[in-house]
Amino acid sequence: MNKDTFSHPPMVWLPADHRLLGDHSMPYLVLGDKYARAVKVGAHSQPVMFPLADAAQVPQLLDLVDGVMLTGSPSNVHPSHFNEEVHDPSLPLDPERDSLTLALVKACVAEGVPLLGICRGFQEINVAMGGSLHQTVHAVDGLMDHREPEGTIDQQYAPSHPVRFEPGSVFEQWAQGPEARVNSLHGQGIGRLAPGLRALAHAPDGLVEAFEVVGAKAFAYAVQWHPEWRCWENPFYSAIFRAFGDAVRTRRQARLQEGRAFASSPEKP
Repeated sequence: MNKDTFSHPPMVWLPADHRLLGDHSMPYLVLGDKYARAVKVGAHSQPVMFPLADAAQVPQLLDLVDGVMLTGSPSNVHPSHFNEEVHDPSLPLDPERDSLTLALVKACVAEGVPLLGICRGFQEINVAMGGSLHQTVHAVDGLMDHREPEGTIDQQYAPSHPVRFEPGSVFEQWAQGPEARVNSLHGQGIGRLAPGLRALAHAPDGLVEAFEVVGAKAFAYAVQWHPEWRCWENPFYSAIFRAFGDAVRTRRQARLQEGRAFASSPEKP
């Protein structure tokens, strides 16, 4: 085994969005800078992509990384995955991403790979584990409009509403208090929370804003807001990525130890 095997930094897999861009609607694989930058700066890890990866490759590709972060996206999870019809055909969908990430969630949980879900990623974890989504949160009686306001990017990502944490949860520790104000840029949200998930934060209208995978072997948390946005400027957001980075490095160290043990073991006759 080459010594370079042990020298690269922890690596975090970020899935690509599939989009048609430009005047001729050319297909592109897209990753938002803010997500990659948060992994690089906030978690001190190397973001990586596997373009055109499919669900069948998940086991092999997971062996190459130390964590997975499921990013937000303009697209929504296709409602067929929670047994509903599409309510608004004008909203973007990404079935190619769905086919990868829903399988990826299950593999991460089964294999103990650190997993962080953000916005769409939060919704993907819930759907992958058997939950459902409100396709239009602001149309549900009793729920607020959680979509971003009009204005500049800074205005859209500014704190929008408070979330209240479950007492004693890691989010209460990361925020250093029972609640925090977060941004809000989503049209869909948790309808039915999946079995095996525990809500750890709620918006004022009761919508689930964060959860954990109960009994997970490693870090497995997700949030509906966007902590990646300039995470280094927000102590609460920084704490989330620091904890994720710690979990990623723990897996990295375990993999290094396994690799060194394999490399130093005597060859069998």
